[in-house]
Amino acid sequence: MFVPTVALFILVSIGLLLGGSGLKATLSSAMDVITTHLSWAYLGIYIINFVFFIYIACSHYGRIRLGQKDEKPMYSSFKWGSMVFATAIDASILMLSMVDPIRYVQQPLFGAKAMSPANYQNAHMLGQFDWGPMAWMMFASSAVIISYVMYVKNVKVMCVSDVIPMLKGDQTYKKILRKIVDFLVVFGIMGGIGSSVGMEIPVLSKIIATLTSIPDTIFLKLALFVILFTIFTLTMFKGIKGGIDRLSSAHIWTAIGFLLIVLLVGPTMYILKSEGHSLVLMVTRFITMSTGTASGMGHAVDPVKSETIFYWGWWLTFMPFMGLFIARISRGRTIRQVILGMLGYGALGCMSFYAILGGYSLYLQQSGAVNLIHILNTYGQAAAIATVISTLPLKYVMLVIYAVSCFIFLATTISSSAYIVSSFTSTKLRPSQQPSLVNRLVWMVIFMLFSFGIVFVGGFKTIQAICSMAGFPLILVSLLLIISTWQYLSKDKSTESASDSLVKVGKKVKKNLRTQVHMMHENIR
Repeated sequence: MFVPTVALFILVSIGLLLGGSGLKATLSSAMDVITTHLSWAYLGIYIINFVFFIYIACSHYGRIRLGQKDEKPMYSSFKWGSMVFATAIDASILMLSMVDPIRYVQQPLFGAKAMSPANYQNAHMLGQFDWGPMAWMMFASSAVIISYVMYVKNVKVMCVSDVIPMLKGDQTYKKILRKIVDFLVVFGIMGGIGSSVGMEIPVLSKIIATLTSIPDTIFLKLALFVILFTIFTLTMFKGIKGGIDRLSSAHIWTAIGFLLIVLLVGPTMYILKSEGHSLVLMVTRFITMSTGTASGMGHAVDPVKSETIFYWGWWLTFMPFMGLFIARISRGRTIRQVILGMLGYGALGCMSFYAILGGYSLYLQQSGAVNLIHILNTYGQAAAIATVISTLPLKYVMLVIYAVSCFIFLATTISSSAYIVSSFTSTKLRPSQQPSLVNRLVWMVIFMLFSFGIVFVGGFKTIQAICSMAGFPLILVSLLLIISTWQYLSKDKSTESASDSLVKVGKKVKKNLRTQVHMMHENIR
């Protein structure tokens, strides 16, 4: 699968580079078609996935330990959570949490008029939903079953198809289906991660241009790709231990520091008050947002649903990769700890970014300090983000801290992505082995080339379309993983509930009594 897949993405990357900005209209139309006609599929799989894994976490299946009975976790809770959080979100959270609320407030949300006071609150809340519990629970569909098969069944897992029982067998059609599933996984990872990098490089380029007065050209963006590739290469020499784990810890502390600075020097009470209202709104509207019925209100296009569909596609592209990565670092944990850990470190972490950075952006717009809407609509996301950071005290210092944070986020995500993709494209890799350095470097080159193609096309709608299209085939993969998870867990006898155990003991006692009574009758005769 290695050579054909690499060749395909080289061809796609070349197509993006040749098509350039001329592809914008085509990709924008594709995104509109997905939102209008296929939203039911995205919404449906997220509802099924969320309900299923909440049940698994709360049931006796949640007590199943991923490893030996008394085995301790490989990593401390903080380091585990740091790696999960840092690997999943990359620098996108630092960027979109600032500009999403500004985009949202211009649209009529939940029946409120654009730019109205009520809509400022709606805009503050919507991003937290799209990066919240339902989004993070999507990773459970791959993480739980891969961890279970690896550490409970002690089966070598190199590809997502390895954990789907219905695809096992030597029949030709099953071999073909396994190849299709694994290709869709690689396609999804490339689409999601490539789009992330393609969105983030222009923002970093704009910030560096602001700091240094270097012209913000395609050559500066190309130079950033070279720098990132160097960082990724150094990280790859170390692998997970000593490389990705250290980068993740640095990532978390840098992010926490940046958020605290913005919260303390910004309008602290405004942000805290807005967050309180947003949490109430999210709870009361959780079901209607999840089902896509939140704000029809007679509008031809539901802006709430269209934004959610884009993010649901994006999170789907991360699902197989995150499942494989989380599984590799979760030995010794219980299924409940994995699921609740993702929600705790992941969902709450992302919501914090939207609460603080999104709240600060909305404050600047609502107070009249900066017309971010004009800057965003006229000059784009990169200019709007640079403007927000420039309003903070010691703006050049803050721009440097922000740029460093973005680099660390990017390095963590791309390094982990290349590690995982290279792992399941290595056909002779043993469970304890790391993929070869050459394999990992090849995938990093492909990531860089594909991402540069997306930068060359440009436009946020391009990012949305590629993410949504890459995520759509993974709806079926996610459904297969959920079914497979139930097939495995329903047969697991290691953590029977107390009531189940009592019932079995009772049946056994009853059977023994019947046998003894029967024997007594025979003796009497």
